[in-house]
Amino acid sequence: MVGMRLLIAPDKFAGTLTALEAAEAIATGWSRHAPDDVLDLAPMADGGPGFVDVLHAALGGDLLAVTVRAPHGERVPATLLLVDGVAYVESAQAVGMHLMDGGAEFGSSEGVGELILAAVESGARKVVVGLGGSGTNDGGAGVLAGLGATSDGILDSGAIALDTVTTVDLSSARQRLAGVELVAATDVDSPLTGLFGATKTFGPQKGIAEDRIIEVDGWLEKFAIATDRRTSLDKGAGAAGGIGFALMALGATREPGIALVAEHVRLAQRAGAADLVVTGEGAFDFSSRSGKVPYGVAQVAAETLRPCIALAGQVLVGSREMRALGIESGYSLVDLVGEERAFADPAGSLADLAQRVARTWSR
Repeated sequence: MVGMRLLIAPDKFAGTLTALEAAEAIATGWSRHAPDDVLDLAPMADGGPGFVDVLHAALGGDLLAVTVRAPHGERVPATLLLVDGVAYVESAQAVGMHLMDGGAEFGSSEGVGELILAAVESGARKVVVGLGGSGTNDGGAGVLAGLGATSDGILDSGAIALDTVTTVDLSSARQRLAGVELVAATDVDSPLTGLFGATKTFGPQKGIAEDRIIEVDGWLEKFAIATDRRTSLDKGAGAAGGIGFALMALGATREPGIALVAEHVRLAQRAGAADLVVTGEGAFDFSSRSGKVPYGVAQVAAETLRPCIALAGQVLVGSREMRALGIESGYSLVDLVGEERAFADPAGSLADLAQRVARTWSR
C-alpha cells in the first residue's frame, strides 16, 4: 500500500546538523513509523551556511576550491559553485561565526570580496552571494577593500577602523566588476543602521556588548555617509553585518535567499505533489519570519494548499504566532529528549522526534 507523500525541506540545525543531515534524520525517523510513506528530501538554505552545498545538490555544476582571508587575517578554504556562467558563493565560508576568535568589532569581511573576485576570474558573468550566518559587522567595508575600493581611512580592519573613514572611492571595485551581474541573496530585511539595523538587531549575538551598540552603529553610520547613504536605508543592507550594503552600493540587486533556493530546487512543484510539507531549523522563533527557511517553506506550502509542520531544536513561539507564520504545528527536540541529548546525538534525537510526529500526521 502506498502511503502519504511527504516533502521534507529543513534548513540546517546550526552547530549540529547540515540541512541534508537534518532531512535524512527526519526521513529515517518518519520511515520507522510509516514505511509506506513516500518521502521527497529537499534540503534548504536561506543564503547562510549550506547555501553552496544545497544548490550544488540541486543544480550540479563545478565546485572550485579557493583560499580567502578570514575575519582576523588568517587564510581559510572556501568553495564556489559554477553553473553555466553563474557563480554561487557563500559569505559564511569567509566570515562565518565559526571563524570568529575575536570581537565582531575587529573582524573584516575582506574575504568575501576575495571570493567574489575569484568567481569573476573563473569566468562567471553573474555572481550570486549568499548572505547569512556572518560573524562580522563592518558594514561590508572589507568586501569593498577586497574588490579594490579605496578610502582616506581604513576599510579592511573591521568596524572599529571605520571611524577613520570620511571618503570612499568605489571606481576601482566597479571596474573590476564591469559586465558582471551581482546578486545579494539575503536572509534578513534589515537596513544597515538604526533601531532595526545590523548592529542593533544582530550585534549582541555576535558578541557586541549592549553598551557598545550605539558607538558601533555610529561607525557604520559614518561609513554609510561616506559611501552611499541612501542605499544604506534599503531593505537587506544590514544583511551579514552590512555586506548586503556593500554589494548593493556596487549595483547588486537583492533577492531573498530562500526564494532563490526555492526556485532552484523546484520547491513549489514538489510541495504541490505532496500531502504534507515538513520543515525545520535549530531554533524556531520570531526571527523565523524575516527571510528564514521555515517561513519561506510555509509560504510555498500555503500557495500550493498543503499543510506545513516544523521540527526544531527549540520552538520559542506559541501556537497562535506559529499559525501566523503558516505553520500548523511545531515540535521541539529539546522538549522531547532534553538539551543534553539533543546536542550529543542530534541526528538520532531528530529521528526520534520525527518518528513521534509521524504517529500524529501519517495516515
